[in-house]
Amino acid sequence: MKKIDLIVPILTEEMEKEALRVLREEFFLRGESVRKFEEEFAKYIGVKYAIAVNSGTSALHLSLLSLGIGKGDVVITTPFTFIATANVIIYVNAKPLFVDISSDTFTIDPSQLEKVIVNQGDKVKAIIPVHLYGYPCEMDEIGEIAQKYDIYIIEDACQAHGAIYKGRKVGSLGDAAAFSFYPSKNMTVAGDGGMVTTNDNKIAEIVSQLRDVGRARENPNKHEFIGYTARMNTINAAIGRIQLKYLEEWNEKRRKIAREYNKKLKGVGDLILPPEGDDEIKPAWHLYVVRTRYRDKLMKFLSNKGIQCGIHYPIPVHLQPPYRKMGFKEGMFPNAERCAKEILSLPMHPKLTTEEINYIVDCIKEFYEKVV
Repeated sequence: MKKIDLIVPILTEEMEKEALRVLREEFFLRGESVRKFEEEFAKYIGVKYAIAVNSGTSALHLSLLSLGIGKGDVVITTPFTFIATANVIIYVNAKPLFVDISSDTFTIDPSQLEKVIVNQGDKVKAIIPVHLYGYPCEMDEIGEIAQKYDIYIIEDACQAHGAIYKGRKVGSLGDAAAFSFYPSKNMTVAGDGGMVTTNDNKIAEIVSQLRDVGRARENPNKHEFIGYTARMNTINAAIGRIQLKYLEEWNEKRRKIAREYNKKLKGVGDLILPPEGDDEIKPAWHLYVVRTRYRDKLMKFLSNKGIQCGIHYPIPVHLQPPYRKMGFKEGMFPNAERCAKEILSLPMHPKLTTEEINYIVDCIKEFYEKVV
């Protein structure tokens, strides 16, 4: 039986050779490849600074700390994301609050944002908009609200490497941004890894120290903060540098695949297709996510045909056990809850062929003809 994977990380001979070279020639930590990766990633995103860390979660966590956010503060994000987005708010002893998503884009709904801010008075210190599945949030509207109430913006760009919003890459649209290089992402470092991007020198300096147990730049024996061991390994950075060279090429392949899906799945059954973007919004297509009332049946049918699918994510953050204990419950964020029951991620990666796409589409059509 044909087998089609949901995600296929890319590892080439070029990456293997560079990894081996770095193992032989550079120090395992704080090697030259880390500095070069930071410089190249900052240039790619269009910001002054990029600070490499050990995960996307650390990138979010250290960004919050660098802004002085802590006990008594409120941070707003979406309940429709990977749980780490909200967990980092807890890490810094702040209070997470959620704003529901737009069902059309899966991203935070700006029209509901201001009401939550006003209800909290001056306690809201930051917003973490999530560019989920690689689709940019409505950053102009979010930015206007943040400016009005003097609130920081930390972009969760962990799934949006190379996505473009009105001519600018995501990761350059807030006070700071967090990227993840987990193996399933559009680019990886062959393991866990992350990056903070910013144009703010102070944020960059504090994050740089926090990732390295609070060590002062000018005196490695002086620790100015209670920091963390959150550095990126040199070998991971070396692989990341190679991956970054091919990111645009891979993203264009993802966009082509998305266009094929859109064309061939339009009008099939009850499928609701993901937002395509336009001249101003260019998604990175980390995932291709459809919606259907028959999600579980379709997923099982496709699995039996050798097609691996995923659900990102079946339980909204506010309904996860730790958050239920905080008082969150069903019915609070209806769009997120409904989407969580309907979403299905179809295979999406640069190695996906037209033949495989046609097979996936044919199987989905067969499902609606024979099963539903």
